[in-house]
Amino acid sequence: MLLGSIDGAVAPVGELTIPVTDEGLVRGDGVFEVVRLYAGVPFALADHYARMRRSAERSRLPVDFDALRGEVRALLAEAGPVDMALRIMCTRGGRRIALIERIPPYPDSVALATITYSPTRVLDGVKSLSYGANMLCTRLAKEQGADEALLVTPHGRVLEAPTSSFFFVRDGTLSTTPLSEHIL
Repeated sequence: MLLGSIDGAVAPVGELTIPVTDEGLVRGDGVFEVVRLYAGVPFALADHYARMRRSAERSRLPVDFDALRGEVRALLAEAGPVDMALRIMCTRGGRRIALIERIPPYPDSVALATITYSPTRVLDGVKSLSYGANMLCTRLAKEQGADEALLVTPHGRVLEAPTSSFFFVRDGTLSTTPLSEHIL
């Protein structure tokens, strides 16, 4: 059973609701993190909370992080030792949402299609609920027969994929695009 929590109320995800007027839904205004769980233990949770706090501060979103941490602890205790993902969202409507999700299966390799993308500077460093542009990039890549989009600036700089990071090996060193390129 997949579990979730909205403002501290733990329940099966199918039973959780938010008002249709919540600004996270109406305007995509909020922040989120997704954390891998290994036997119920979140990987680098403190780092995810720190990035979420930076995202909330940059987007001027008030978040009660003490309450959020307690709610996540309660959800993890209820879920038990699962190998899944924890999605944490905070909306402008004041909702703190945490969900335990299945991890989608990933193939051994993927076909990429490059999609020209210009990151929005005002959202620089904000992991926002506004993922419409990213999801459109994925659909455009799939229309080209690819599995995933590879976001590239108009000047040809490789950034990242819509829902994952891009790593490469150069001169025997594992690298990724620098944060100065306005990626998450």
